Amino acid sequence: MIRSILAGVAALGIVLAAPTGAATAQSRAVASDQPIMIGADHVERTTTGFSLSGRAEVLQGDNRLRADRVQGAGGDSGGISQVTASGNVYYVTPTETIRGDRAVYTVSTSSIVVTGDVILTQGRNVLTGGRLTYNIDTGAAQMEGGTGSRIQGVFYPEGTRN
Repeated sequence: MIRSILAGVAALGIVLAAPTGAATAQSRAVASDQPIMIGADHVERTTTGFSLSGRAEVLQGDNRLRADRVQGAGGDSGGISQVTASGNVYYVTPTETIRGDRAVYTVSTSSIVVTGDVILTQGRNVLTGGRLTYNIDTGAAQMEGGTGSRIQGVFYPEGTRN
């Protein structure tokens, strides 16, 4: 079943609208309020935060950010304010998978920006482009084309078989 619908096409981007419904809104609304957990083969504390490498991952609620390397920056209160991932980046939610070369998650805006050969999948639906801005609380996404490239996608109507 298609959970997002094509909301509009712009010269440089496509916007996907999040599904409506009380259950979805409640589960998404708290994603950015969840604690942030980290894991990796190698963890290093830096003067401004932390550095992860080797099976590096950051988890928040049901969402997972995996990459070759992850850098975290601390906020004024000692928490995490921003996470930057690079190399084989995957951001996985219960309903979407986003793949790219680099990602920056800004905690205060609940948004993650993925760049470099971006692939967004939702079920069988696939959207590709150069830059994706994704709101982790609402599921809203905006895809932009890369330098000289177009946005492409394949969307399956509801009720179609594999």
